[in-house]
Amino acid sequence: MADALVDFKTETRPASVPVGSALQIKAPPAELQREPLVTNQRSIGWISDAIAGVAEGKTPTWWWIAFVPSVVLMTTCFTMIAYLMSVGVGVWGPGHPVMWGWAIINFVWWIGIGHAGTLISAILFLLRQRWRTSINRAAEAMTIFAVMCAGIFPLIHIGRIWLGWWLFPIPNSNGIWPQFRSPLMWDVFAVSTYFTVSLLFWFMGLIPDLAVMRDRAKTKIRKFAYGLFSLGWTGSNRHWSNYEKAYLILAGLSTPLVLSVHSIVSMDFSVSQLPGWHTTIFPPYFVAGAVFSGFGMVLTLLVPLRKLLKLEDIITVRHVELMCKVTLATGSIVGYAYAMEFFIAWYSGNPYERYAFINRAVGPYAWGYWIMIGCNVITPQLFWFKKVRTNMLLVFILSIFVNIGMWFERFVIVVISLHRDFLPANWGYFRPTWVDILTYLGTFGLFFTFFLLFLRFVPIIAIAEVKGVTPQADPHHPLGGAKEGGHH
Repeated sequence: MADALVDFKTETRPASVPVGSALQIKAPPAELQREPLVTNQRSIGWISDAIAGVAEGKTPTWWWIAFVPSVVLMTTCFTMIAYLMSVGVGVWGPGHPVMWGWAIINFVWWIGIGHAGTLISAILFLLRQRWRTSINRAAEAMTIFAVMCAGIFPLIHIGRIWLGWWLFPIPNSNGIWPQFRSPLMWDVFAVSTYFTVSLLFWFMGLIPDLAVMRDRAKTKIRKFAYGLFSLGWTGSNRHWSNYEKAYLILAGLSTPLVLSVHSIVSMDFSVSQLPGWHTTIFPPYFVAGAVFSGFGMVLTLLVPLRKLLKLEDIITVRHVELMCKVTLATGSIVGYAYAMEFFIAWYSGNPYERYAFINRAVGPYAWGYWIMIGCNVITPQLFWFKKVRTNMLLVFILSIFVNIGMWFERFVIVVISLHRDFLPANWGYFRPTWVDILTYLGTFGLFFTFFLLFLRFVPIIAIAEVKGVTPQADPHHPLGGAKEGGHH
């Protein structure tokens, strides 16, 4: 009996071995040992205090230092929108031949940023990847705020903003006749669906934690507010059963959205006849790029926050490493797509298609193309090295490069494909105006204002889910707790 082995993969023990008996357990090989998902043997109570304390404690100075400029930038964004409405879209840079400019670039970029949240929450949940528990809440919030920023641009670039409600599926009996074959309509359907499901998924996961905040609240206002949004949660077996069913259903609904939303956004380009856009590689290529940029933004946000909020024991180096590996995988897919685009252009035999891609690499905008290649293809390859993945400063810097590179990818696709038309007489050079630039920077203000408010009032990490992956979660486990994959 002393040599009895426990099947760690399924976390079972022989039926004849009583719970709590002393066992001589053979440790798994060194290469199979993993760092626990919550380090330093933290207790269940400590987890509640550490996570809930972020929203309960006094507002730190760094929060105000970040919040005030964010509000100023957000105000700038809405000021630019008001200016655009009063003067017209001529205040932007687009003009013949580049009739699409920063509005479309920023729309696609922000939608891409929002993809990591749904991937982490839904797909990794369905695949039973328990490491997602420390990062899913912040990633879901990031998704919602990024989609809000993205949603601004389809509305304001149509010109007659006050007629934006025509984009919704108004009954034809009203005599409006929406053009359902327009990619702009598809964007409205895709983005609104994505936002709605993401918001429901985020709120569903919040309910148990809002009940924790309700029970810990010291003031009547906080107790009422958290009690209202926790929907009467008591933690009973019936509540947990219904919660897990609903969460699973929402995860199943969200998973197709990860693939469909950015595929539909890519069809804004691929259904056209323009060289550089009219290609079937766009849907999978855009989805991979969206996940790539989304994970880049998650790293940009969480690497400094784990330090500022003193949550290094919950958002561990292992979590950062795994996110770096996903970034490396999706970045390699994006690099493959870049190479395949050039091959398709050459193999097509179409002189216009060939010229469009040669122009990207050596034309007037070659600087933008090579920034994209440097940030999206070369930068992620550094994540092959463990020393890079475990160096938080390097990871933070590289994640910013990823975000910059993905913005330039959209710039390359939109501007470089348009600025040289079929006739040299139509060639031009696009330059953004100050309104373009300030509107884009203003959306960062909107994003960070909401994200910082989220930090102050809502648990940034899913308390209930993290408790389920701690070493103390299963006191009967022969090694003292349940571990991911069954390894200590």
